[in-house]
Amino acid sequence: MNAPRGLLIAAPRSGSGKTTITLALLAALARRGVAVRAAKSGPDYIDPAFHAAATGRPGLNLDSWAMPPALVDHLASTAAQGAELLVAEGAMGLFDGVATEPGRTGAGADIAARLGLPVLLVLDVSGQSQTAAAVLRGFLTHDPRVRIAGVVLNKLGSERHTRMIREAVAPLGVPILGTVPREATIVLPERHLGLVQAGETDDLAARLATLADLGERHLDLDGIRAAAGPLGLAAGDAGALIAPPGQRIALAQDAAFSFMYGHLLAGWRALGAEIRPFSPLADEAPDPSCDVCWLPGGYPELHAGRLAAADRFLEGTRRFAQAKPVHGECGGYMALGQTLTDAEGTTHAMLGLLDLETSFARRKMNLGYRAARLMAPSPLGATGETVRGHEFHYATVITRGGDEPIAELSDAEGRPLGAAGSRRGHVTGGFFHAIARG
Repeated sequence: MNAPRGLLIAAPRSGSGKTTITLALLAALARRGVAVRAAKSGPDYIDPAFHAAATGRPGLNLDSWAMPPALVDHLASTAAQGAELLVAEGAMGLFDGVATEPGRTGAGADIAARLGLPVLLVLDVSGQSQTAAAVLRGFLTHDPRVRIAGVVLNKLGSERHTRMIREAVAPLGVPILGTVPREATIVLPERHLGLVQAGETDDLAARLATLADLGERHLDLDGIRAAAGPLGLAAGDAGALIAPPGQRIALAQDAAFSFMYGHLLAGWRALGAEIRPFSPLADEAPDPSCDVCWLPGGYPELHAGRLAAADRFLEGTRRFAQAKPVHGECGGYMALGQTLTDAEGTTHAMLGLLDLETSFARRKMNLGYRAARLMAPSPLGATGETVRGHEFHYATVITRGGDEPIAELSDAEGRPLGAAGSRRGHVTGGFFHAIARG
């Protein structure tokens, strides 16, 4: 096999069609038998699951703010082993990040520059024609670290529309590697945290087949492969990975609890930890032989009634917490509380392991990178350690009660946000999603 090559699929803004184009490319290449691996730039649980479904290989996140450069190198190098092509999908706009040190902004451009990935730029050209050339010209000159290797014109209205943009773009010397008509756009189902999860999407195989058809019909697959560049990979260092919280880890895993970063699980397994999944929605309890129980984020607010009626899950987790650590992230944190109020205003009893009441009826978006300095030992690390990650939720805290906080939080630019999360006995949790040690 030749040395792996790679590219980053990016756009000027969210909603340009990056995910559709990425999945169409991945599915079409996989159909051709290309060994392709995909990564998502930035904090995202949902897109990597679709990437995995399209490629047949595990999804991956690469994050220039939350991960130190050596960890980005390590994860990318590991992902590229056995692959012909690494396709990374950006988030928001190519240069959108936070105001912090160069190369650590969280922008897709950082990942492209770090790994030497040429950029395939997706332009939503609905409502414009020659102006698309001006937009592309700006991207060509904005950041000398980043090379635009090709462009996909998305949401084209007609052959005349396509011809006008082609003529305007031609002097720039950037190849047009895809022309996708407006009617070919495939809409994947969404909910409040983004796309409906891959595992819950009806007829996923059929949808991916349709996306592969789109890729074969409207993307220059050979041209895109040729535009990919050799990966500038260093071996990197896995030292910033969060250590396994135990030798045997009971991991809640189903439609209510699914937001777990693949690099964490892979890192824990590489260090000898054993992951034992269980499903609260199937009324399963954590294996009592495990050393720690981890309740990840997800959508417990959509399944609160079933969780409240899952007696084996509730009682088994309560017994587990009497002697061993239980940690909850975001949705898992909500499940650890006394009650959870759903969108209809119905209040459901939860595990009652923390003095916490949350509500999805009172919706307020909380979104952003977070640095968490731990105030006590927990499955995230030792007292005083800093862990980087993010928050993204709509639920609100009605009361946090008398429990002590788990961490002092600051935002991506270092501004303090105060104490957050909860701890009581062996139980800890918070809305914070951990990505790597700070």
